[in-house]
Amino acid sequence: MTDGKLCRVCNYTRQKSFGLAVPSVDELKIKGRESLGFSASSSVTVVLEEDGTIVEDQAYFLCLPLNTKFMLLAEKETWSPLKKLDGGTAWMARDSVVMDTDVVDAIVPPWLDLAQRLKHDLASVILMSEADLQTLIDVPCADLTSALGSEEKKTQELQETLQGYLDRKEEERQSKELLQLYLKTVNPGTENQESVAGDVDVPDGMEVDSVSGFLSRTIMVLKGKTSPETRLSTEDLQLVVSRGVDAMEQILGWDGNRTSSLVEACQAELQKRLEQIQAVQCIRSNSQTDHSQAQNSTSTGQDTAAQGDQ
Repeated sequence: MTDGKLCRVCNYTRQKSFGLAVPSVDELKIKGRESLGFSASSSVTVVLEEDGTIVEDQAYFLCLPLNTKFMLLAEKETWSPLKKLDGGTAWMARDSVVMDTDVVDAIVPPWLDLAQRLKHDLASVILMSEADLQTLIDVPCADLTSALGSEEKKTQELQETLQGYLDRKEEERQSKELLQLYLKTVNPGTENQESVAGDVDVPDGMEVDSVSGFLSRTIMVLKGKTSPETRLSTEDLQLVVSRGVDAMEQILGWDGNRTSSLVEACQAELQKRLEQIQAVQCIRSNSQTDHSQAQNSTSTGQDTAAQGDQ
């Protein structure tokens, strides 16, 4: 696996396009010049292929999603939208694909990004949504082993552990739904308008809603799932919390009390995950400190023994 952010880069005509993995904007310029045939000394500007936004700040570069497509502009070259390319040949530039030795200019499988996060920090599994965990479980063991750079036995144990966790969560949800169904039967006057039967699995939806900024799948989970905060990724939880009650009320079409309860639940889930991460990091730090002290103690004991022999 190549370290760095997976992205794509093209020239201003979009007739050449390469897949790259780079850690910074500067490295993107270097590898982009090389791939697209620019001279090493030529001055280039990095912009977003979609809208021409200039990308110079490293922090902004790191915030962009994986597989973002960039355009490298040489001097006197300017960005233009795809539709301004000459007439009916625009589709040729859009569909042009060039193979790179390390990365293919194609949609990166979602599990590959998750595997990279695990490879760099195993504790990041705490921040993953249930959908992310299921994605890792469904990956062939051999492929995931290769991506993690681990042993196949350990990868198999990891997938089994994740599956066990999801099974327990599903049992908890089913128990809660049975309790809700029982309460509705005993006290029909308190029946919630949202039926338990409506809480069914929803298909993945990767389209982004232009108004809310959420993936359509995320909106469906928020509206139709029991305890939706446990099913969302950390990024989605942060987005819900940052939007606040008023904005989420408009997005979901709910009343204030119900929306407020959802936002509070997302806030609590987000805080719990962050505390779990901090706990894991603390344990890891203490473990490293104990290991270092043990090494120092062993080294001191050896030195003392050597002096005694002398």
